[in-house]
Amino acid sequence: MPSITVKPAESDIAAGPIAGRTAVEQLFELPLNDLLYRAHGVHRAHFDANAVQLSTLVSVKTGGCPEDCAYCPQSSRYDAGVPDQDVLALDEVTRAARAAREAGATRFCMGAAWRGPKERDLEPVLAMIREVKALGLETCATLGLLREGQAERLRDAGLDYYNHNLDTAPEHYAQIISTRTYDDRLATLGRVRAAGIRVCCGGIIGMGESRRQRAGLIAALAELEPPPESVPINMLVRVPGTPLAATEPLDWSEFVRTVAVARITLPRSYVRLSAGRQEMPEPMQALCFFAGANSIFYGDMLLTTGNPEAAKDRELLAKLGMRSLDQDELGPA
Repeated sequence: MPSITVKPAESDIAAGPIAGRTAVEQLFELPLNDLLYRAHGVHRAHFDANAVQLSTLVSVKTGGCPEDCAYCPQSSRYDAGVPDQDVLALDEVTRAARAAREAGATRFCMGAAWRGPKERDLEPVLAMIREVKALGLETCATLGLLREGQAERLRDAGLDYYNHNLDTAPEHYAQIISTRTYDDRLATLGRVRAAGIRVCCGGIIGMGESRRQRAGLIAALAELEPPPESVPINMLVRVPGTPLAATEPLDWSEFVRTVAVARITLPRSYVRLSAGRQEMPEPMQALCFFAGANSIFYGDMLLTTGNPEAAKDRELLAKLGMRSLDQDELGPA
């Protein structure tokens, strides 16, 4: 039987990327079928619709963070059962990176629970980046706010991506975090860009925000110049002990809708299913892939919360007839 190719309407592609918050809000209001059709067409125009990039994330320094991010069990302000652990030894990180590569991951991300790295913190991370890079993996780090000169040192060690999320819309931000400002985040992103490192920047969905505020987050990401090469869309993991633990769960359709809007608005970015994927049924994940998600965190853990096991991920991709991207297929979006 011949395959059926879903193409976007010519006007969708000719119009180019969506610009402005009002336009993003209008996308959110489309009937879901129309939105998915458009998003899938935009996705096919820029990517292989049956390929997904696999990343693995390891916490190299866990717990004890002084920030008050209301979603985060690593904050020292909350009793979420996450112990404060020292920086992992270099050989532990290297072993984890080698295992990730053997399981099919092409990017290895290292996360540390700091407000931002002090100079004594940075040295062991630089060594980790050099070792992971030597294994042939793309390197990514999320270390918090960066000071002047730190991004350049990360770049020189071989860092490919720096993750620093906006988290939510500017007007909802103060409801989630008080210990760092939106401008603080933008300043770190500016330092990363100035150093020539690619940007991984997204947000968390389901933190009590409105649909209009979800549109505000996507619009803010699209307004970054240039837009992030990688955009993680996280579903809130409601961890007991954190202020958002009792938040009403977001309906599955709203998450899928957000992925589709991100794809249309950020047509050349990798859109990643990140935190919360363990709680997503397979049909929901399949709809997210159809809507334009083409990257996942892959493995057993996502910092301090569970993530679908690698074997289950491979089974799901096989069911959908999808494949993982090889390292030589990757490059700037």
